[in-house]
Amino acid sequence: MHFAAHTIVPESVANPLKYYLNNTANTRTLLERALAAGVAHMVFSSTAAVYGIPEGGRAREDSPTQPINAYGTSKLMSEWMLRDVAAVNPFSYVVLRYFNVAGSDPQGRIGQSTPKATLLTKVACEAAVGKREHVSIFGCDYDTPDGTGVRDYIHVEDLADAHLKALAHLRAGGGSEVLNCGYGHGYSVREVLAAVEAAAGSSLKIIEEPRRAGDPPTLIAQATRIREVLGWQPRFDDLHAIVSSALRWERRLAEQSD
Repeated sequence: MHFAAHTIVPESVANPLKYYLNNTANTRTLLERALAAGVAHMVFSSTAAVYGIPEGGRAREDSPTQPINAYGTSKLMSEWMLRDVAAVNPFSYVVLRYFNVAGSDPQGRIGQSTPKATLLTKVACEAAVGKREHVSIFGCDYDTPDGTGVRDYIHVEDLADAHLKALAHLRAGGGSEVLNCGYGHGYSVREVLAAVEAAAGSSLKIIEEPRRAGDPPTLIAQATRIREVLGWQPRFDDLHAIVSSALRWERRLAEQSD
């Protein structure tokens, strides 16, 4: 399972070569060594960013891939390498195109501890426990119901389960696949922040800022194929559950640092 990558979209716009080196060139090296070692299967962490701005804001696996940032392009190039390697080697793969991963382990055992994290739910929960002074909304003039970006948020626990099912698919002789990992519906930035405020029982200081380069207005998965191919059934398709699990983790981290 290949998870390693740089993942910050604005940084990829500002420093594309960093992303082409780590996400693309290093994946090429990994593939070369994996083939030499006789590795037969790979589950690859890709991204919905390969779609760019899909028509209607909704992407299927066969939607045109037109990334608008170097992060998406770097991942798409890696997908192409997997495709071409599998065509001429005894090798199969599952590409999982993540939509917006959020939440933490429901039992509070593990969660994201990345310094200076950029994922919305984590940033908002950090603000809710006092680790950050405010939350920024980047772009309030999109053509969406409330003007803020709309994303398909998937709980990390469901995403982990998708990886296990993908590996089982390959080990059972299943063919190579490219699959969207999302729930098939979206929430706006304002809706996510409101859910964090409700879970925390307090208001957040919110600052509205200009749009960031490389951000699409709406990005939602057409996510039926992963259910059909892998038999995947999400268990945490609920914004309150996602936000509450993330908040519990941030509270635990805050307690440990006191």
